[in-house]
Amino acid sequence: MEPSLRPVTGTAREIHALLEPWVAEGGAPLVVRTSGSTGHPKDVVLSHGAILASARATLERLGGPGQWISALPTTAVGGLQVLVRSILAGEPPVFADEHPSIPDAVAAMTGPRRYASFVPTQLFRLLASDDAAALADLDAILLGGAAAPAELLARARELGITVVRTYGMSETSGGCVYDGMPLDGVRMRIGDGGIVELAGRMLFDGYASEPRTGEWFRTSDLGEIGTDGRLRVLGRADDMVVSGGVNVPLPAVEEAVRALPSVQDVAVVGVPDEEWGTRVVAAVVGVTELDTVRDAVVAAGHPRAWAPRQLLTLDELPLLPGGKIDRLALRRLAA
Repeated sequence: MEPSLRPVTGTAREIHALLEPWVAEGGAPLVVRTSGSTGHPKDVVLSHGAILASARATLERLGGPGQWISALPTTAVGGLQVLVRSILAGEPPVFADEHPSIPDAVAAMTGPRRYASFVPTQLFRLLASDDAAALADLDAILLGGAAAPAELLARARELGITVVRTYGMSETSGGCVYDGMPLDGVRMRIGDGGIVELAGRMLFDGYASEPRTGEWFRTSDLGEIGTDGRLRVLGRADDMVVSGGVNVPLPAVEEAVRALPSVQDVAVVGVPDEEWGTRVVAAVVGVTELDTVRDAVVAAGHPRAWAPRQLLTLDELPLLPGGKIDRLALRRLAA
């Protein structure tokens, strides 16, 4: 397949080459195909103005332009923005897949400031390896694409690694809320039903078959804004399932199970069940038993009715190409 920006396809170097004149001169909107983590991939139309507004706001928030490690798929918005920020900074990106390891990629960087962008699963694996120390040499790591467990962030702080949690999506040209605070030009509010809504120049034009209408984009995430103005994302609206007539917030269950010392990684999903309506399933990397998992939910202060009723023990969690957990694959395994 020929490299293209509509939809964005090709190798990281091919896409970088296509982006250089587009960033400098403008052109027709890009089309980014979403990961389909919910089962319905969409073609998201992103204008030159939206992409650059997001990239410039990111560089300003981080303290200035710098050199980036390209370690995310560049066909998705997170990896794409790494290339755009690199072009704006006038610094060639360091392509992680062209180096034996992340420490080697860090060592190859020559820019005045040095950045990387990862998803939590990538950072989790790096911190569990001998590669962790090299990350402290970076000025900042953007961490997005999924919720970041508190234990992961604490471990990074212990090692002197600067992590900036990002919240956003393809429809917002990537992360637009950093450590709970919106980037310049981004507005946020909580709409009906507790759903996060976003507005600003970084918003998409619409989907390929459905132009966007209105000033605000209604996400699929539940959230709250504290008295300090920070956004706290509580999880996707569809992360709340009804099991046995009880509302069960899957992220809270996941956090409780993750606290077990024997659990290396975990994802919690709901699957259809004739008896319970939805059966809560914990997919775990590590050694544990169902009763131990259920007790951990209670020990975290939650009702026992929230506890998983099925345990999947895996060598590793299935991932989508962008590094997000493939929850559809987990549901199929649990069915």
